Amino acid sequence: MLMKKLLLLPVLLLSLHAVAQNNDLVQFVNPASVSTPKGYSHAAVVDLGTCKMIIIAGQVALDKAGNLVGPGNLGVQTDQVFRNIKNIVEELGGNMNNIVKLSFFTTDVSKITDIRDARDRYINTKARPASTLVQVSRLFREDLLIEVEATAIIPKDNTKK
Repeated sequence: MLMKKLLLLPVLLLSLHAVAQNNDLVQFVNPASVSTPKGYSHAAVVDLGTCKMIIIAGQVALDKAGNLVGPGNLGVQTDQVFRNIKNIVEELGGNMNNIVKLSFFTTDVSKITDIRDARDRYINTKARPASTLVQVSRLFREDLLIEVEATAIIPKDNTKK
């Protein structure tokens, strides 16, 4: 019995090493079209074979230079957030029709109409992505009113329809 366990150990270690070394499946990227992040990546690109999944970190109302857009205005901030998401998705070879999931974090869910109005200017309103809306007491900066995470699935032969 001890011999079987000892033989299994090297196989297990080699398997773990192989999984840890396969970095081709996931790439962490920071598209040039959005502000430079501090301490994280804007997106993780996961190779799924015939398509790629783009997991986009929470986007806030900062422009490419890192300046706040729309202080005190949830609608304007949401528009900037979706502009950032659109820029990231397009820079990675997709379009907004490729968005499959959105997670919203806002300081005031009573203004859901402002959020939806901005969102609907960017997404396919006939096939809306799965979504989650969470009210938070505040975001990482007091002047930010919304943060949105997104996930997109982009076919490798995407024609940007």
